[in-house]
Amino acid sequence: MANLSRYAIYYTATPDSVLDRFGASLLGYDAYSGEDLPFPDGLPLDWRDLTHDPRKYGFHATLKAPMALADGKAEAQLAAACELFADLVRPVPVIQPLVDSISGFIAVIPAEPSADLDLLAAQATRAFDSFRAQLSAEDRARRNPAALTPRQRDYLDRWGYPYVFDEFRFHMTLTGRLPAERREHVVAMLRSRFSATGMEMLAIDAIALCRQDNPNSRFRVIGRWQLRG
Repeated sequence: MANLSRYAIYYTATPDSVLDRFGASLLGYDAYSGEDLPFPDGLPLDWRDLTHDPRKYGFHATLKAPMALADGKAEAQLAAACELFADLVRPVPVIQPLVDSISGFIAVIPAEPSADLDLLAAQATRAFDSFRAQLSAEDRARRNPAALTPRQRDYLDRWGYPYVFDEFRFHMTLTGRLPAERREHVVAMLRSRFSATGMEMLAIDAIALCRQDNPNSRFRVIGRWQLRG
């Protein structure tokens, strides 16, 4: 039987930290435990629908996009590669996080560009690519290549994901894409909730290995490693 699992390398907040609880509660899903969570009070009535897409992935930022494993590669090998990657000496990115709209959805993003963060993402793109099975025609079509720029299509075909290197934008997604007329209100509401956490700086100091068991299941964190600064 074919292995239907997919794996991704994400940044995930420290379990049970303020940021982790903020994001997980808004998505209604804890990617560490695999359990549904009750939404906080005071959200729009259609909040479950607004968060349907990001709930599948859990609260995270992508460093290496979801991928099926190449022939001859195993989960244990990928976990070992994560451990080695985390043990490399590199600057640990530190950002000022804020809530804003990005490509039509709402996310926690850096207030300013971070060269250290871009470097980390580029290193992850390259380091784990040998584990990636080539995109199937169906998977490629799901990325809607006709809507991508030529460079993004090149990245999709070479790296399995269009938003790498100069196209990378760190984001921890909180909603699906919203109609333009709703974004301002939702951004204001989520900014207020994020402000209440008191978080002013965030160290991107770990990587997480996440697994999706089949196309209908959600991603779960199956390993997490602190970066060696």
